[in-house]
Amino acid sequence: MTNRRNFLSGVGAITGALAAASVSKVAMAALPEPVTQTTPNTMPPLMPSGGRPYNPVVTLNGWTLPWRMNNGVKEFHLVAEPVVREMAPGFKANLWGYNGQSPGPTIEVVEGDRVRIFVTNKLPEHTSVHWHGQRLPNGMDGVSGLTQPPIRPGKTFVYEFVARRPGTFMYHPHADEMTQMAMGMMGFWVTHPKAEHPLIEKVDRDFVFLLNAYDVEPGSATPKIMTMLDFNLWSWNSRIFPGIDSLNVRLNDKVRIRIGNLTMTNHPMHLHGHEFLVTGTDGGPTPRSTRQYEVTTDVAVGQMRQIEFLADEEGDWAFHCHKSHHTMNAMGHDVPTLIGLDHKDVARQITNLVPDYMVMGERGMADMGEMEMPIPDNTARMMTGEGPFGSVEMGGMFSVVKVRRNQKPGDYSNPGWFKHPKGTVAYELDGPAPETSRQRDAGAAAMPARNMPAKNIEVQIRKPGSGHSGH
Repeated sequence: MTNRRNFLSGVGAITGALAAASVSKVAMAALPEPVTQTTPNTMPPLMPSGGRPYNPVVTLNGWTLPWRMNNGVKEFHLVAEPVVREMAPGFKANLWGYNGQSPGPTIEVVEGDRVRIFVTNKLPEHTSVHWHGQRLPNGMDGVSGLTQPPIRPGKTFVYEFVARRPGTFMYHPHADEMTQMAMGMMGFWVTHPKAEHPLIEKVDRDFVFLLNAYDVEPGSATPKIMTMLDFNLWSWNSRIFPGIDSLNVRLNDKVRIRIGNLTMTNHPMHLHGHEFLVTGTDGGPTPRSTRQYEVTTDVAVGQMRQIEFLADEEGDWAFHCHKSHHTMNAMGHDVPTLIGLDHKDVARQITNLVPDYMVMGERGMADMGEMEMPIPDNTARMMTGEGPFGSVEMGGMFSVVKVRRNQKPGDYSNPGWFKHPKGTVAYELDGPAPETSRQRDAGAAAMPARNMPAKNIEVQIRKPGSGHSGH
């Protein structure tokens, strides 16, 4: 209690059962210096300089918040503030976050640590911090109005509790949540086990990232906060492909990836070339009896999923959300389907009046990834990213797990594109294709059909309308 009184002089001592307390001007002089990071690059793991040892995580396109030890307490300083986040090269967004970034920095502690987090509010409105999934005193849970007063602009509050169980968690506001989370306020929290754990294995690489989504109109920079469903930017740690770094690992590394979902919908996360086990949730490590090998796992809203796999296949393996519209950028939601519609004559007449007019969607959407059409300033292209064989035609929630035998232990740098052994790449056939076998006879119907039309109906192509009548 002596140390706590020094830090909270002018306010009074707090106990774990009380709400987070406002810090006086006198105590502000003793606050840990806030650390800020503005680069969107994936930073190296932060090796623990004090306290119990652990194997640190790597935050994809992010970083871990440094701390100081004060009489056996781990002290952190979070600053809630407006930030500018580069979501992809050439595209930046005006967001809210912590310590210069959205999401905020990852907080790493060890099971049993007493943790003290100072939260300074530099937003234009009040806020709070909820420690998602943590077991802690009710007054430290961070729900504005229910368990604590709001943190007013310019004020600093203190949260203090013991990290009681190992696992994968998040932090985010529980004050004007719709606005603040839509603006990017969130962060990752990892509690490492204090000793060998029967359900938590040691790994060589441990990655973390949050799923988040935004609605930023082309040419603008600030998200629309009232959007409930029609988001147009689906991101990992507020980055969209090709702005998402690759996950670079050594051949035969045991790899763990921790994923948290703070979007408005679920995300089936799919890994190519390997099978993984779901070894943890925000409830803790999963029992071994429940684990089965998967290549896709669904991460629902507000959930965490921890997957582990042996990286025993060299190559550049795609890793993405399997909802196809979540792997595109700057999507419009009212674009008509024009596949199969020949509108050369219409296009010719329009270009006489509008020279820059361009047909879109006649053969599919892939052409749009290769178009050099003009777009508004500060707009992410819908499908982009160049691979060794051309356009990848992806955006949004997409990246690559790069597995290399020559990647050194602890080296997270990008090794470049995979050099495929001779004879292991799909190729174009030189010559006629072999005759294909076809099933000639249709299978018997399960039951006889009734009330069918008297004659076959020919499908007529109609000009797409502007409304949704008849849906």
